[in-house]
Amino acid sequence: MNDNKTDQNNQTQADPGVIKNTPHVNDPMHGVTLEMILTRLVQRYGWDKLSAKISINCFSKDPSIKSSLKFLRKTPWARKKVESLYLRTRFIKQK
Repeated sequence: MNDNKTDQNNQTQADPGVIKNTPHVNDPMHGVTLEMILTRLVQRYGWDKLSAKISINCFSKDPSIKSSLKFLRKTPWARKKVESLYLRTRFIKQK
């Protein structure tokens, strides 16, 4: 049986009922927002330990979620460090 259909322009289209292998299936960051990441890291480590792990001024000088998010959204290298720490951190799954 053929899972593909041909449209008027003779182009093949996938059958919407068939589940395709999508790249986000194995992506641990899929569906996780930067705010969620930062909130969980602050809950786990606190601002002091977080600023010791990642040397970013927004974590050490009058830190807040809002100001840190603003900085991280504008600064790709800092965001990458935060995401990397998040992936390395083992969180206990809550039921």
